[in-house]
Amino acid sequence: MKTYDKLLEAKAYILSKTNLKPKIGLILGSGLGNLVDQMRDHIDIKFEDIPHFKTTKAQGHQGVLSIGYLNDVLVIALKGRYHYYEGHTLDEVVFPVRVMKLLGVETLIITNSCGAVNTSFKPGELMLITDHLNLTANNPLIGDNIDELGPRFPDASEIYTAHLQEIAQKEAQKLNIKLNQGVYAWWTGPSYETPAEIKMIRTLGADAVGMSTVPESLVASHMNMKVLGISCLTNMASGILKQKLSHQEVLDVAGQVNESFSKLIIGIIAEI
Repeated sequence: MKTYDKLLEAKAYILSKTNLKPKIGLILGSGLGNLVDQMRDHIDIKFEDIPHFKTTKAQGHQGVLSIGYLNDVLVIALKGRYHYYEGHTLDEVVFPVRVMKLLGVETLIITNSCGAVNTSFKPGELMLITDHLNLTANNPLIGDNIDELGPRFPDASEIYTAHLQEIAQKEAQKLNIKLNQGVYAWWTGPSYETPAEIKMIRTLGADAVGMSTVPESLVASHMNMKVLGISCLTNMASGILKQKLSHQEVLDVAGQVNESFSKLIIGIIAEI
């Protein structure tokens, strides 16, 4: 079965559960899924119940699709995501984003928890993604192009929508939340980077590094969706501090910033 036909089957299943058609989509990263708890009148569908969705195995990612109202704005939220390092193909990693597009989503807000490469940043701060570096030597658009979704050779000069970045900065200032901005580097994982690799990544111009976000952003842009990316900086990248990295630290710090993060996202959505 062709990928597009699989997407249509997944879309049909979701529409059999609700007639709500949100224009805004959210992808909630490691430890950031509590935003869904603030939604009202929402329906929850487990990933594994949706045709052609996979089960997510990453710690801190529950694998639930929710559709409902966040502060009176209709949204669709993915509580969890797929990662390349789990052994999924990139087609599988980006499948939910493509389904969201077919459901009518026009704006995608992507969040993640990641490591700070820029030494002026601190754990617990947020970073607005202005651009990215794909360091994986792979791309979710490799293979047959899905002409129904976008062009064979999409422009990548503005993956992250400038207007949405302006809204995010204004809301952060209004809420007195520090919102750094910078370039996000995509690393396959699951091992964290070596100190030498972090030096390389910094030299290449990245301010943060993580194991997600870029494939979803690429396919969203391919489908002419507006994209906003926000990272929760949960730790300093390898070699910056004299301590070893752990995923538990990522989850702990993400949990600590949940309140300010949630306020920022809700404020942004209200302005879109």
